Amino acid sequence: MITLGAVYRPQLPPENLRSVVLAAEESGVDSLWLWEDCFLESGIACASAALAWTSRLKVGVGLLPVPLRNVALTAMEAATLDRLFPGRVMIGVGHGVQDWMGQVGARVSSPLTLLREYTGALKALLAGERVTVEGRYVKLTGVALDWPPPAPMPVYVGGHGAKTLALAGEVGDGTILDASADVDHVRAISATREHPVIVYVETDSRDRAFVTDLVTSVAAAGATSVILQQSATSEDPEGFVRFVGSLDGVSAWRRG
Repeated sequence: MITLGAVYRPQLPPENLRSVVLAAEESGVDSLWLWEDCFLESGIACASAALAWTSRLKVGVGLLPVPLRNVALTAMEAATLDRLFPGRVMIGVGHGVQDWMGQVGARVSSPLTLLREYTGALKALLAGERVTVEGRYVKLTGVALDWPPPAPMPVYVGGHGAKTLALAGEVGDGTILDASADVDHVRAISATREHPVIVYVETDSRDRAFVTDLVTSVAAAGATSVILQQSATSEDPEGFVRFVGSLDGVSAWRRG
């Protein structure tokens, strides 16, 4: 079953989020995804509000930039959200835009090493383990969550570079591809892993036939979730998510 979601871009004001979230909930959109782009909006803060305003909608945060956040803090926040809103939270991590990481003094010399260490520690913490690790970047001594998720939470890993995506296939519970990925790239990545592949697809179109064909092609290439996003300059995000919700009954991409 291929799921269809939408993005609320952080270029939009936080105070506009509620109406878009409610439109997604009411229109049947499977998931709404939020980004923690510097220096726009907190992914976790927006996710907690979106989850509190709804009862059905799944909310994803993809991606959280790992150099910006201590892994224990991310584990605490993810676990808290999962216990408050069981089964509706999806967390994705990545190494962040390096220029932004440099601006805040968090840039590391080996982003891949950090992402590997961080993902392993995050998964262990969310599985309820007591973690001691002395990595190059991630250092924990006897850390365990007092309130871990009842079941281990999947941790998605995203990016667009070949090395990052290879690492995502190795250590992630799912892979997130940004909108730069074409159908051939989606197909190539999907063929190398058995876990879920979430693909962002940018379009401002409200033409049902065009968007249905677009989603169908990405799904046929191996995506398990297709997440539609508007361009940064587009308006009417509420109308866009309602349009995405109206496509939920279209079965063309669900048969594959």
